Amino acid sequence: MTQSIHILYKHYQNFPRICTDSRSPIKGSIFFALSGPSFNGNKFAAQALAGGCEFAVIDDIAYQADERYILVKDTLLSLQQLANFHRNQLKTRIIAITGSNGKTTSKELLRNVLQKKFNTYATRGNLNNHIGVPLTLLELSKETEIAIIEMGASKQGDIKELVDIAEPDFGLITNIGKAHLEGMGGIEGVIKTKTELYDFIRSRNLQVFVNTLHSVFTQKAEGISQITYGENQSDDVIGYFHSSDPFVKFSWKSNKNETSENNLPIISSKLIGRYNYENLLAAACVGNFFEVSTSEINQALEEYTPDNNRSQIVTTSSNKIILDAYNANPTSMKEALSNFKDMNHPSKMVILGQMNELGDVSQVEHQILTEAVMRFDFQTIVLIGEPYKPFAKGQNIHHFGSTNDAESWLKDQTFENKLILIKGSRSNKLEKLVEAFV
Repeated sequence: MTQSIHILYKHYQNFPRICTDSRSPIKGSIFFALSGPSFNGNKFAAQALAGGCEFAVIDDIAYQADERYILVKDTLLSLQQLANFHRNQLKTRIIAITGSNGKTTSKELLRNVLQKKFNTYATRGNLNNHIGVPLTLLELSKETEIAIIEMGASKQGDIKELVDIAEPDFGLITNIGKAHLEGMGGIEGVIKTKTELYDFIRSRNLQVFVNTLHSVFTQKAEGISQITYGENQSDDVIGYFHSSDPFVKFSWKSNKNETSENNLPIISSKLIGRYNYENLLAAACVGNFFEVSTSEINQALEEYTPDNNRSQIVTTSSNKIILDAYNANPTSMKEALSNFKDMNHPSKMVILGQMNELGDVSQVEHQILTEAVMRFDFQTIVLIGEPYKPFAKGQNIHHFGSTNDAESWLKDQTFENKLILIKGSRSNKLEKLVEAFV
């Protein structure tokens, strides 16, 4: 650790708040002048100080006007080193969580469960990258007993970078699917990237929570101390799926519990889709490991309500909408459609936005998805985005190049007594379409 980080940490102890946006300066904070491909963060240091920041960390001597400017070789690297140094001053136990789908929902469920017993902190929003993880770590205090750090990745090596900064005590991978294929180099690249978390845990002789419903995890976690959850009687936590029409109902028990499956309490969650059963089971497993009482675990799982356009139920005067417009990739799309197909409703409508970051396989993946949705008995299908255009053919299929175009068409239609699934990548802004049904 460089001498400059020790000096910087002393300033941080006096002013333990971090700011990275000069447009929204935080009074009494330290501003980090982060730069990007199209902007030089050093240019905004003076503005941040004028707005109330105490110090500005810069990496260009040309902008060092007085003692309030702290000059370092690399601002981003200094932020990461400061976060790592702070992490190692704490006794906080850190759980790192990653996965292609479900990591944010699982993170929120884990927090709900663990805060029943511990002072718990979890990543806010989607601060899960090379900047967000350090900022999250710097939010921790000596009172924080457990921290849940979400880690995202768009290319190989990203998870390794993040675990080296956070140095987690435990790891959890929710699942592995077709996400960020463009940067990962295909599904094998996704597996390699996500299991960089396992590589770190193995190197430190620590523990992982393993979902045995997916053989890839049991294989890749071989040789690591494991706390398992799934449906095998040998798992540490055993789950029993009941239904998901629309909300997931399930039960679970520790393998030390002799109670029969029929006598276990059934948890009625507020989460839609069988795929969320695994996220709920993961939270039960983590809570059970940390000796949160069974009743408190169950209560926490039933209390959790998703937000931010994640599997939300929106009820209008004449329709019911499942809004899942936060993220999408081929795997999550397939799971959402499969779950929607099994829901009991006489008239269903599907609105799908395009999937991003698929690289060379974008066209074929949109074709596969279009062919899949056409096989299901949905009365109305709306596809949004140019990648769908060559394949959107059929009497009940409507294609639009943009969300705005789809919104205009929807407002001119009349839909009644329909169950509607709205699903797509965040950039589609599909949540706007809800207004068309109100």
